[in-house]
Amino acid sequence: MADLFANQEADNLARVRPLAARMRPQSLQEFVGQQHLIGEGQLLWRLLKAQKLGSVIFYGPPGTGKTTLAQLLAGHLAYEFRQLSAVTSGVKDIREVLESARDRVATGGPPTLLFIDEIHRFNRAQQDALLPDVEEGVVILVGATTSNPFFAVNSALVSRSRVFEFQPLSRDDVRKLLETALADRDRGLGRRKVQAADDALDYLADICDGDARQALATLEVAVLSSGSSDAATTLTKELVASAVQRRAVAYDPSGDEHYDCASALIKSIRGSDADAAVYWLARMLEGGEDVRFLCRRLVILASEDIGNADPHALPLAVAAMQATEFVGLPECQLTLSQAVTYLACAPKSNAATVAISEARSDITHGRTVPVPRHLRDGHYAGAKRLGHGEGYEYSHNAEDAIAAQDYLGVDREYYHPTDRGFERELAERLLKIREKLRGGEDEE
Repeated sequence: MADLFANQEADNLARVRPLAARMRPQSLQEFVGQQHLIGEGQLLWRLLKAQKLGSVIFYGPPGTGKTTLAQLLAGHLAYEFRQLSAVTSGVKDIREVLESARDRVATGGPPTLLFIDEIHRFNRAQQDALLPDVEEGVVILVGATTSNPFFAVNSALVSRSRVFEFQPLSRDDVRKLLETALADRDRGLGRRKVQAADDALDYLADICDGDARQALATLEVAVLSSGSSDAATTLTKELVASAVQRRAVAYDPSGDEHYDCASALIKSIRGSDADAAVYWLARMLEGGEDVRFLCRRLVILASEDIGNADPHALPLAVAAMQATEFVGLPECQLTLSQAVTYLACAPKSNAATVAISEARSDITHGRTVPVPRHLRDGHYAGAKRLGHGEGYEYSHNAEDAIAAQDYLGVDREYYHPTDRGFERELAERLLKIREKLRGGEDEE
């Protein structure tokens, strides 16, 4: 009787499981994607073959197979599988699992593979509680995180683990999963007689951003909302699009996506690719990025990467910052797009950036240059008795307002204009200025 009720409960639970859960691979051969990790000859493949897995951290976006692969590894190695969520578990739960694992190993049983989802959510004390048993091999820890473990996980735990980075599934990988789910009569949607249009599957494979869970969930909604389970269904692109509704953009304004997208935006502008720059701008705006952050980065870039090659770049970036503050979203996207495309197309020069870097380096690492006596302030009491300001020539009295005198005290050049944009004109002007200044030194 007890078995009858247990079986009935299991059937009821299985009946409500979503498609993504039902289609979870049952073996490593069914696992799709991440061939850079588990493909033949790759490190994880070699560790499994040698039965020497050790503790690992799986790092990557949602829906790429981190939990699934952890379960498959435990089955492949015949390890006891235990799972905790860092969101709901505490130190007490960790210690219970570790004590059970220690007892199992002590009595000759198999090791325990402890899978901790969202391990970066554990505080330092919780992560430290894992260290002794991880170090002694009592448990094989598999931690999963969507945040960069080198920032989000204790360095002591990272140093005892191998970090494997998961990538979003490719379009072909997602398409393969969708086709399998549509054909599978036991776990998938094979009993519903679904005919899927190629453009519908292509669209879903693209729109899910390499997230298998999202793709299967959307497929299930599209099929179940299409009509009766007995009638044949044609899955069209329009039907899939209606199931998607508004696309959720994967973006964490305080995590890796924030820094990676900001880096891509700046490097695209620096590389003069206006199209790429607009895309990364749009990606950050859709993800909810703080527009003030974007404005600060553009103002910095205008000086750092464009400088005097286009002197209009900095005032334009500052104007964009002020307009964005004044107008706000959503209209300020127009201002930001104008600024980004202008900065991307502007001639580039980092000569001013290099100049200040070299000057500060000389001050930090070299001997401090004293202010030449003729440049010192001669207005305060006693200054003239010290000879301060003596010999200074007022520049506006000289031809071209350039007095031939020494302004530094050492022979050193920091600013080297490029031959791009307006800086070409500055380079020619600076050459004449330096000749005249040095001519003054020769006369002395």
